[in-house]
Amino acid sequence: MNRKDFLNLLALAPLTGVEMKLNALNSITSSFGATETMPVLFLGHGSPMNAIEENEFVAGFRKTGKELPRPKAILVVSAHWETRGTFVTAMQNPRTIHDFGGFPKALFDVQYPAPGSPELAQETKDTVKKTEIGLDHAWGLDHGAWSVVKHLYPNADVPVIQMSIDHFQTPQYHYNLAKELASLRKKGVLIIGSGNMVHNLRMVAWDKLNTPDYAFDWALEASNKMKTFIVSGDHQQLINFSSQGKPFQLAIPTPEHYLPLLYALALKEKNEPISLFNDKAVAGSLTMTSVKIG
Repeated sequence: MNRKDFLNLLALAPLTGVEMKLNALNSITSSFGATETMPVLFLGHGSPMNAIEENEFVAGFRKTGKELPRPKAILVVSAHWETRGTFVTAMQNPRTIHDFGGFPKALFDVQYPAPGSPELAQETKDTVKKTEIGLDHAWGLDHGAWSVVKHLYPNADVPVIQMSIDHFQTPQYHYNLAKELASLRKKGVLIIGSGNMVHNLRMVAWDKLNTPDYAFDWALEASNKMKTFIVSGDHQQLINFSSQGKPFQLAIPTPEHYLPLLYALALKEKNEPISLFNDKAVAGSLTMTSVKIG
């Protein structure tokens, strides 16, 4: 039951049902009560075809999903939803968005009918003080979200919302904004950043698509530096990626696929374990490196 329907029901209930009404209200407002701190993920989502193919990266997503405590809900920051301002999806049933072209019909046929969570959307809006969070009722789940979440939770039985990336803000702004989401981790919310650390589609070596772990020298250099900063906890170097030289400029020609990494790293607590998986390159200019925190 969504909040609007519940309030309508509450208004129609007889006065003699006060105790029942209060119990129902408590059920809704406590849905994001205190839990053990949830892990945080950054997932290198790669090609949309990973949604329907069987490969080592999909196996990595599934393995990670089995290792996670079951969340009450999921919040995804996807590279594929850029906006002016920051929004969260607030509909009860988000649509599956096929935001790509030139792929087989089988990929367009995929639906991921996970419920949304207007309650989590409102909780996120109330939690963030740095900026005004808008409640969106039009977007849904883009492939940066559903193509990877479907491998973590194939039954589509965990509520999922998305948070957009404000295209007009700095990396430091995004990192600071992400820190405000920390309290959600203690309310059963799995936060996922979905993008790719190295992502230069214009330089893809199409003739090397089937060559395992093939990377251009600049991609390998950028990837290794990124991983060193991640493991050492030197987030400021990653925030200041534009000053890291030519390999980083080639690895991050536009920031949208990289910024979800900063959202994940900003949520790391002191002394919290961090590990890498799916740590391989694809077609010279992409990496699938994924990060688990906690």
